[in-house]
Amino acid sequence: MYSKILPKVQKFVIQNKGQQVDAEDIFQKALLQIAVRYRREPFQIKSSFEAYVFTACKNLWRRELNKNKIRVTDDAILELHHEERDMALATFEQERWELFTEKLEAISENCKKILKLFFGKVSYERIVKVMGYSSETVARQRVFKCKTKLTQAITSDHRYNSLKEL
Repeated sequence: MYSKILPKVQKFVIQNKGQQVDAEDIFQKALLQIAVRYRREPFQIKSSFEAYVFTACKNLWRRELNKNKIRVTDDAILELHHEERDMALATFEQERWELFTEKLEAISENCKKILKLFFGKVSYERIVKVMGYSSETVARQRVFKCKTKLTQAITSDHRYNSLKEL
């Protein structure tokens, strides 16, 4: 794991305002988070384990960046976060991400392709060319319909209410 996944995590963290030691900490936290979550409630990983760990690391690093951003820009006294609370929040975010990706994979191939382009911040002009639509209006309508299908799939899942808010 360390030789295969950690270098990718290090590259991501370093490219996103971090250092090697940050990447190592994030990697350890992600592994701990996955182990704790599995002990609490066994789950099945639908992607590769490598992709799962990397996604967990990315989510943890983004949370860390946001936490530091708040500290830097806010002069008010901030409540100290406990490690357990951070782990719970990271687990919560990971479960949300899993629900989202599971439902994204379950919709039609056409919708999946459109939404991946849209979420990848591809312009509507480019979506028209890639998908062979006649206009940007058609592309916008298709994106809207596919987002609606995805939203309905997510909100109709039994896990949605428990993951909706913290």
